[in-house]
Amino acid sequence: MHARSSPALPEPSSHATAARSRWAVGSALWPYLWEYRGRVLLALAMMIAAKVANVGVPIVLKDIVNALDLKPGDPRAVLVVPVALLVAYGLLRLSVSLFTELREVVFSRVTQGAVRKIALQVFDHLFSLSMRYHLERQTGGMSRDMERGTRAISSLVSFTLYSILPTLVEMALVIGILLVKYDIWFAGIALVALVLYVAFTVTVTEWRTQLRREMNTQDSRANQRAIDALLNYETVKMFGNEALESTRYDDNLRAWMRAAIKSQNSLSLLNLGQSLIIAAAVTLLVWRATVGVVSGSMNLGDLVLVNAFMLQLYAPLSFLGVIYREIRQSTTDLERMFTILEEHQEIKDPPQAPALQVGRGEVRFENVRFGYGADRVILDGLDFTVPAGETVAIVGPSGAGKSTLARLLFRFYAPQSGRILIDGQDIAQVTQASVRRAIGIVPQDTVLFNDTIGYNIAYGKPGASAAEVEAVARAAHIHDFIVSTPQGYETQVGERGLKLSGGEKQRVAIARALLKNPPILIFDEATSQLDSHNEKAIQAEIRAASRDRTAIVIAHRLSTVVDAHQILVVESGRVVERGTHAQLLQARGLYARMWNLQQDRAAHPEASAAMA
Repeated sequence: MHARSSPALPEPSSHATAARSRWAVGSALWPYLWEYRGRVLLALAMMIAAKVANVGVPIVLKDIVNALDLKPGDPRAVLVVPVALLVAYGLLRLSVSLFTELREVVFSRVTQGAVRKIALQVFDHLFSLSMRYHLERQTGGMSRDMERGTRAISSLVSFTLYSILPTLVEMALVIGILLVKYDIWFAGIALVALVLYVAFTVTVTEWRTQLRREMNTQDSRANQRAIDALLNYETVKMFGNEALESTRYDDNLRAWMRAAIKSQNSLSLLNLGQSLIIAAAVTLLVWRATVGVVSGSMNLGDLVLVNAFMLQLYAPLSFLGVIYREIRQSTTDLERMFTILEEHQEIKDPPQAPALQVGRGEVRFENVRFGYGADRVILDGLDFTVPAGETVAIVGPSGAGKSTLARLLFRFYAPQSGRILIDGQDIAQVTQASVRRAIGIVPQDTVLFNDTIGYNIAYGKPGASAAEVEAVARAAHIHDFIVSTPQGYETQVGERGLKLSGGEKQRVAIARALLKNPPILIFDEATSQLDSHNEKAIQAEIRAASRDRTAIVIAHRLSTVVDAHQILVVESGRVVERGTHAQLLQARGLYARMWNLQQDRAAHPEASAAMA
């Protein structure tokens, strides 16, 4: 990874800040290009050669015109000289195309390599960020920022090295030739026109940048709204809120449309001003050349040369305006993606952290305090031990912090104080990857990849054989369902697994955790989506899977944890009771009250439903 500065995003009204941002983007991009320094230097050499040949074309054309300006009977009329000049003219024309295409061939790997490396770095960095960041982000807007950013990399690199530099080189050559060979007015007019053109383009484009930013912002919001609504398709349909979502999406589209219209109008103004400057410059230069021919200080070849130079400069100079706008817009698009790369990594491995060494699999929370915000304490001095090879259940009211324990154990968050140890090793002092390898989980809310059932099960152990996948599917009591479908293990589960029922998704999650086969297992309401028959069958498999390994069972239904070696009752972020099922019932505390309430609901479901 290459070191990056952390520039602030430029305010549209601040030209100095915008300039700093452009330099920051350029400095961040340069290491990826310089990695291919040989190709970069060769491409630059090809570019200079192409421009020298391009400038040579009008010079040879001038000589051809002068060679043809002969009186009748002149012995040079045998066309020996014009034929040689024509050959030279054709070779120069061919050289321009040859060197230009060779430059493209040489540099294409540089551009695409930079795009690939930066896109991969952003992708990897997103996975290094904490759970807090991912809970607060907007997926639709961020995906659009990444899409525009990667596309902008290719545009920025290509336009800068393929267009800006070649055009500047050609302009320097042309102005130099005009200054040496002709009246200073020719070079002066060309130079003043260039300065005016660049100054006008930069000034107006900087003004247009704020319109582009506003358009991007509204585009991201519209995309975010659309993706959010589509991801919640089922909820939208159940509440009949299609019209509401359409209206909200249209509001974002209208805001984007207004910004896009302003951007297009400003573009028209820019194009008109550029054309005016170019037209005035070309007219003045041709007028000066015509006066020179009439006065005898210039010949027809000189007139053709100046005119050809102007025609040759007109196209790249006009294109330069377009390119500058694209570069400025690409820089704006890249700012958002680089902001992701600059996002602070909340959970980091210590320098040269060792891997976790798991032997027995004992888990200990030592006076752990944690909250998602300064004013929202979830765990308040939590202290308990899960002995190696035993099953410990954690129960309590909703919001007591049960599921937060699993997130802390996986190091999705860091405790504000206290320690979490596995086999006596502080998990904050070892690598995150080794901690997560040692733990398997069956979450309460199972989200699957939009792929096959087989792929989602095998995700617990990439590269697992079909036999291994089938074995854990049988253990999770989902094999019979899978083979009953037309495509079996190749059945697509849909976005987030929405083609499967809640119980089916949960059984896939159980199979996936069993396939991972870790020394520590966490079951977070692992049977909450199952019916009573399947729940009992899965509980037997959970007990079998938990044998000889450490298991933490987070449950709301107390009937699922009666066989645990120890039950911890958590309330307000603290362990208020602990013991076996029988011991806690005898204590007649919170656990006993929760048990009695659930038993009453099970015995009188009609009354519970009526009260609900």
